[in-house]
Amino acid sequence: MAELFNKLILYFQYPFVIYALIVGVLIALCSSLLGVTLVLKRFSFIGDGLSHVAFGAMALAAVFDLTNNMPFVLAVTVISAILLLQVGQNAKIKGDAAIAMISVGALAIGYLLLNIFSKSSNISGDVCSTLFGSTSILTLTTTEVWICGVLSVITVAVFIVFYNKIFAVTFDENFARATGTKAGVYNLLIAVIIAVIIVLAMNLVGSLLISALVIFPALSAMRVFKTFRSVTICSAIVSVICAFSGIIVSILAGTPVGSTIVAVDIIVFVLFFILGAIKGGIRK
Repeated sequence: MAELFNKLILYFQYPFVIYALIVGVLIALCSSLLGVTLVLKRFSFIGDGLSHVAFGAMALAAVFDLTNNMPFVLAVTVISAILLLQVGQNAKIKGDAAIAMISVGALAIGYLLLNIFSKSSNISGDVCSTLFGSTSILTLTTTEVWICGVLSVITVAVFIVFYNKIFAVTFDENFARATGTKAGVYNLLIAVIIAVIIVLAMNLVGSLLISALVIFPALSAMRVFKTFRSVTICSAIVSVICAFSGIIVSILAGTPVGSTIVAVDIIVFVLFFILGAIKGGIRK
Protein backbone atom coordinates (compact mmCIF):
# COMPACT_ATOMS: atom_id res chain seq x y z
CA MET A 1 0.00 0.00 0.00
CA ALA A 2 2.80 2.37 0.92
CA GLU A 3 4.55 1.52 -2.35
CA LEU A 4 1.45 2.41 -4.38
CA PHE A 5 1.08 5.67 -2.47
CA ASN A 6 4.70 6.61 -3.11
CA LYS A 7 4.28 5.71 -6.78
CA LEU A 8 1.21 7.94 -6.96
CA ILE A 9 3.08 10.84 -5.36
CA LEU A 10 5.85 10.37 -7.91
CA TYR A 11 3.40 10.46 -10.84
CA PHE A 12 1.77 13.65 -9.53
CA GLN A 13 5.08 15.41 -10.08
CA TYR A 14 4.64 15.05 -13.85
CA PRO A 15 2.58 17.73 -15.63
CA PHE A 16 1.00 15.24 -18.07
CA VAL A 17 -0.71 13.44 -15.18
CA ILE A 18 -2.13 16.70 -13.83
CA TYR A 19 -3.31 17.68 -17.32
CA ALA A 20 -5.01 14.31 -17.82
CA LEU A 21 -6.82 14.58 -14.48
CA ILE A 22 -7.99 18.15 -15.17
CA VAL A 23 -9.31 17.30 -18.63
CA GLY A 24 -10.83 14.01 -17.48
CA VAL A 25 -12.70 15.64 -14.59
CA LEU A 26 -13.97 18.51 -16.78
CA ILE A 27 -15.22 16.14 -19.50
CA ALA A 28 -16.89 13.90 -16.92
CA LEU A 29 -18.62 16.90 -15.33
CA CYS A 30 -19.98 18.19 -18.66
CA SER A 31 -21.10 14.71 -19.75
CA SER A 32 -23.02 14.08 -16.55
CA LEU A 33 -24.99 17.34 -16.64
CA LEU A 34 -26.79 16.58 -19.88
CA GLY A 35 -26.79 12.82 -19.31
CA VAL A 36 -29.82 13.14 -17.03
CA THR A 37 -31.72 15.08 -19.69
CA LEU A 38 -30.90 12.58 -22.44
CA VAL A 39 -31.91 9.59 -20.31
CA LEU A 40 -35.23 11.16 -19.30
CA LYS A 41 -36.00 12.16 -22.90
CA ARG A 42 -35.17 8.58 -24.00
CA PHE A 43 -32.59 10.01 -26.34
CA SER A 44 -29.56 8.41 -24.71
CA PHE A 45 -28.03 7.05 -27.87
CA ILE A 46 -27.64 10.47 -29.50
CA GLY A 47 -24.20 10.43 -27.87
CA ASP A 48 -23.42 7.12 -29.53
CA GLY A 49 -24.57 8.39 -32.93
CA LEU A 50 -22.61 11.64 -32.71
CA SER A 51 -19.49 9.83 -31.49
CA HIS A 52 -19.54 7.75 -34.68
CA VAL A 53 -19.95 10.95 -36.69
CA ALA A 54 -16.89 12.35 -34.89
CA PHE A 55 -14.99 9.17 -35.83
CA GLY A 56 -15.92 9.71 -39.49
CA ALA A 57 -14.83 13.36 -39.27
CA MET A 58 -11.50 12.34 -37.73
CA ALA A 59 -10.98 9.86 -40.58
CA LEU A 60 -11.72 12.61 -43.10
CA ALA A 61 -9.29 14.95 -41.31
CA ALA A 62 -6.63 12.21 -41.51
CA VAL A 63 -7.21 11.87 -45.27
CA PHE A 64 -6.67 15.62 -45.75
CA ASP A 65 -3.69 15.48 -43.37
CA LEU A 66 -5.03 18.13 -40.99
CA THR A 67 -2.56 18.55 -38.13
CA ASN A 68 -5.10 20.16 -35.80
CA ASN A 69 -8.34 18.28 -36.46
CA MET A 70 -10.38 19.44 -33.44
CA PRO A 71 -12.02 22.51 -35.11
CA PHE A 72 -12.96 20.42 -38.17
CA VAL A 73 -14.30 17.49 -36.12
CA LEU A 74 -16.21 19.87 -33.82
CA ALA A 75 -17.83 21.68 -36.77
CA VAL A 76 -18.88 18.42 -38.48
CA THR A 77 -20.27 16.96 -35.24
CA VAL A 78 -22.27 20.11 -34.39
CA ILE A 79 -23.75 20.25 -37.90
CA SER A 80 -24.64 16.55 -37.62
CA ALA A 81 -26.32 17.18 -34.26
CA ILE A 82 -28.50 19.86 -35.86
CA LEU A 83 -29.35 17.61 -38.82
CA LEU A 84 -30.07 14.71 -36.47
CA LEU A 85 -32.52 16.84 -34.52
CA GLN A 86 -34.28 18.00 -37.68
CA VAL A 87 -34.45 14.50 -39.22
CA GLY A 88 -35.61 13.04 -35.91
CA GLN A 89 -38.63 15.35 -35.97
CA ASN A 90 -39.60 14.07 -39.41
CA ALA A 91 -42.70 11.88 -39.30
CA LYS A 92 -41.17 9.52 -41.87
CA ILE A 93 -37.87 9.00 -40.05
CA LYS A 94 -38.17 8.69 -36.27
CA GLY A 95 -35.45 9.74 -33.83
CA ASP A 96 -34.05 6.27 -33.12
CA ALA A 97 -33.96 5.38 -36.83
CA ALA A 98 -32.19 8.66 -37.64
CA ILE A 99 -29.54 8.00 -34.97
CA ALA A 100 -28.97 4.46 -36.25
CA MET A 101 -28.74 5.65 -39.85
CA ILE A 102 -26.23 8.42 -39.15
CA SER A 103 -24.27 6.32 -36.64
CA VAL A 104 -23.70 3.29 -38.85
CA GLY A 105 -23.17 5.38 -41.99
CA ALA A 106 -20.50 7.61 -40.43
CA LEU A 107 -18.69 4.64 -38.85
CA ALA A 108 -18.61 2.68 -42.11
CA ILE A 109 -17.54 5.62 -44.28
CA GLY A 110 -14.87 6.66 -41.77
CA TYR A 111 -13.32 3.18 -41.70
CA LEU A 112 -13.54 2.96 -45.51
CA LEU A 113 -11.73 6.28 -45.92
CA LEU A 114 -8.98 5.22 -43.52
CA ASN A 115 -8.41 2.01 -45.47
CA ILE A 116 -8.38 3.68 -48.90
CA PHE A 117 -6.51 6.93 -48.22
CA SER A 118 -4.66 6.45 -44.93
CA LYS A 119 -0.93 7.19 -44.91
CA SER A 120 -0.42 5.24 -41.68
CA SER A 121 1.16 1.80 -41.67
CA ASN A 122 -0.92 0.74 -38.65
CA ILE A 123 -4.54 1.35 -39.65
CA SER A 124 -5.93 -1.23 -37.20
CA GLY A 125 -4.06 0.38 -34.31
CA ASP A 126 -5.25 3.87 -35.24
CA VAL A 127 -8.87 2.72 -35.54
CA CYS A 128 -8.73 0.81 -32.25
CA SER A 129 -7.29 3.86 -30.45
CA THR A 130 -9.99 6.11 -31.86
CA LEU A 131 -12.83 3.71 -31.01
CA PHE A 132 -11.70 2.72 -27.51
CA GLY A 133 -9.61 5.68 -26.42
CA SER A 134 -5.88 6.19 -26.63
CA THR A 135 -2.92 7.29 -24.57
CA SER A 136 -3.23 10.80 -26.07
CA ILE A 137 -5.02 11.83 -22.88
CA LEU A 138 -1.61 11.44 -21.22
CA THR A 139 0.18 13.55 -23.85
CA LEU A 140 -1.99 16.66 -23.74
CA THR A 141 -0.39 20.03 -24.35
CA THR A 142 -1.09 23.15 -22.31
CA THR A 143 -3.04 24.60 -25.25
CA GLU A 144 -5.31 21.53 -25.46
CA VAL A 145 -5.96 21.72 -21.71
CA TRP A 146 -6.93 25.40 -22.03
CA ILE A 147 -9.24 24.68 -24.98
CA CYS A 148 -10.95 21.91 -23.02
CA GLY A 149 -11.20 24.16 -19.97
CA VAL A 150 -12.80 27.03 -21.90
CA LEU A 151 -15.30 24.77 -23.69
CA SER A 152 -16.16 23.04 -20.41
CA VAL A 153 -16.77 26.34 -18.61
CA ILE A 154 -19.02 27.49 -21.47
CA THR A 155 -20.94 24.19 -21.34
CA VAL A 156 -21.50 24.36 -17.58
CA ALA A 157 -22.43 28.07 -17.77
CA VAL A 158 -24.99 27.44 -20.52
CA PHE A 159 -26.52 24.59 -18.53
CA ILE A 160 -26.81 26.73 -15.37
CA VAL A 161 -28.20 29.79 -17.20
CA PHE A 162 -30.83 27.77 -19.09
CA TYR A 163 -31.42 25.22 -16.34
CA ASN A 164 -35.15 26.01 -15.93
CA LYS A 165 -35.81 25.84 -19.67
CA ILE A 166 -33.89 22.58 -20.04
CA PHE A 167 -35.85 21.20 -17.08
CA ALA A 168 -39.17 22.18 -18.68
CA VAL A 169 -38.27 20.72 -22.08
CA THR A 170 -37.01 17.51 -20.45
CA PHE A 171 -40.13 16.65 -18.47
CA ASP A 172 -42.99 17.92 -20.62
CA GLU A 173 -42.07 19.38 -23.98
CA ASN A 174 -45.69 19.90 -25.06
CA PHE A 175 -46.52 21.83 -21.88
CA ALA A 176 -43.35 23.87 -22.30
CA ARG A 177 -44.44 24.82 -25.81
CA ALA A 178 -47.91 25.74 -24.52
CA THR A 179 -46.40 28.13 -21.97
CA GLY A 180 -44.41 29.93 -24.65
CA THR A 181 -41.06 28.16 -24.27
CA LYS A 182 -39.29 27.68 -27.59
CA ALA A 183 -38.71 23.96 -27.11
CA GLY A 184 -37.09 23.58 -30.53
CA VAL A 185 -34.42 26.13 -29.67
CA TYR A 186 -33.55 24.42 -26.38
CA ASN A 187 -33.53 20.97 -27.97
CA LEU A 188 -31.09 22.38 -30.50
CA LEU A 189 -29.01 23.85 -27.68
CA ILE A 190 -28.88 20.46 -25.96
CA ALA A 191 -27.82 18.75 -29.20
CA VAL A 192 -25.03 21.27 -29.85
CA ILE A 193 -23.68 20.97 -26.29
CA ILE A 194 -23.70 17.19 -26.56
CA ALA A 195 -21.74 17.48 -29.83
CA VAL A 196 -19.10 19.60 -28.06
CA ILE A 197 -18.87 17.08 -25.20
CA ILE A 198 -18.49 14.19 -27.67
CA VAL A 199 -15.52 15.82 -29.38
CA LEU A 200 -13.89 16.61 -26.03
CA ALA A 201 -14.37 13.04 -24.80
CA MET A 202 -12.96 11.30 -27.89
CA ASN A 203 -9.39 11.21 -26.57
CA LEU A 204 -10.54 10.19 -23.09
CA VAL A 205 -12.73 7.14 -23.66
CA GLY A 206 -12.95 6.70 -27.43
CA SER A 207 -15.99 6.97 -29.69
CA LEU A 208 -17.54 3.62 -28.73
CA LEU A 209 -17.45 4.27 -24.97
CA ILE A 210 -18.67 7.88 -24.83
CA SER A 211 -22.30 6.87 -24.25
CA ALA A 212 -21.25 5.12 -21.05
CA LEU A 213 -19.71 8.35 -19.76
CA VAL A 214 -23.01 10.13 -20.43
CA ILE A 215 -25.49 7.46 -19.28
CA PHE A 216 -24.02 5.53 -16.33
CA PRO A 217 -23.68 8.43 -13.82
CA ALA A 218 -27.27 9.53 -14.55
CA LEU A 219 -28.63 6.00 -14.14
CA SER A 220 -26.67 5.55 -10.91
CA ALA A 221 -28.08 8.77 -9.42
CA MET A 222 -31.62 7.78 -10.44
CA ARG A 223 -31.39 4.61 -8.33
CA VAL A 224 -31.27 6.70 -5.15
CA PHE A 225 -32.61 10.20 -5.86
CA LYS A 226 -35.91 11.23 -7.46
CA THR A 227 -35.87 14.98 -8.16
CA PHE A 228 -34.25 16.43 -11.29
CA ARG A 229 -31.94 18.73 -9.31
CA SER A 230 -30.74 16.06 -6.87
CA VAL A 231 -30.21 13.52 -9.67
CA THR A 232 -28.22 16.06 -11.70
CA ILE A 233 -26.00 17.03 -8.74
CA CYS A 234 -25.42 13.39 -7.74
CA SER A 235 -24.71 12.44 -11.36
CA ALA A 236 -22.07 15.17 -11.62
CA ILE A 237 -20.38 14.09 -8.39
CA VAL A 238 -20.42 10.41 -9.36
CA SER A 239 -19.08 11.14 -12.84
CA VAL A 240 -16.20 13.27 -11.55
CA ILE A 241 -15.22 10.70 -8.91
CA CYS A 242 -15.35 7.83 -11.42
CA ALA A 243 -13.27 9.72 -13.99
CA PHE A 244 -10.67 10.72 -11.40
CA SER A 245 -10.49 7.19 -9.95
CA GLY A 246 -10.40 5.59 -13.40
CA ILE A 247 -7.48 7.73 -14.56
CA ILE A 248 -5.52 7.05 -11.35
CA VAL A 249 -6.10 3.28 -11.61
CA SER A 250 -5.21 3.38 -15.29
CA ILE A 251 -1.90 5.12 -14.61
CA LEU A 252 -0.96 2.83 -11.73
CA ALA A 253 -2.08 -0.43 -13.35
CA GLY A 254 -1.17 0.42 -16.95
CA THR A 255 -4.69 -0.30 -18.22
CA PRO A 256 -6.53 1.59 -21.03
CA VAL A 257 -7.85 4.91 -19.70
CA GLY A 258 -11.30 4.85 -21.31
CA SER A 259 -12.11 1.24 -20.47
CA THR A 260 -10.95 1.70 -16.88
CA ILE A 261 -13.18 4.75 -16.36
CA VAL A 262 -16.20 2.89 -17.76
CA ALA A 263 -15.42 -0.14 -15.57
CA VAL A 264 -15.41 2.14 -12.49
CA ASP A 265 -18.73 3.65 -13.66
CA ILE A 266 -20.24 0.14 -13.91
CA ILE A 267 -19.05 -0.79 -10.40
CA VAL A 268 -20.54 2.42 -8.98
CA PHE A 269 -23.82 1.77 -10.82
CA VAL A 270 -24.05 -1.69 -9.22
CA LEU A 271 -23.41 -0.17 -5.78
CA PHE A 272 -26.08 2.49 -6.31
CA PHE A 273 -28.49 -0.14 -7.62
CA ILE A 274 -28.04 -2.15 -4.40
CA LEU A 275 -28.32 1.01 -2.30
CA GLY A 276 -31.51 1.98 -4.12
CA ALA A 277 -32.99 -1.46 -3.56
CA ILE A 278 -32.17 -1.29 0.16
CA LYS A 279 -33.59 2.23 0.40
CA GLY A 280 -36.79 1.14 -1.37
CA GLY A 281 -37.11 -1.87 0.93
CA ILE A 282 -36.77 0.29 4.04
CA ARG A 283 -39.51 2.65 2.81
CA LYS A 284 -41.89 -0.28 2.34
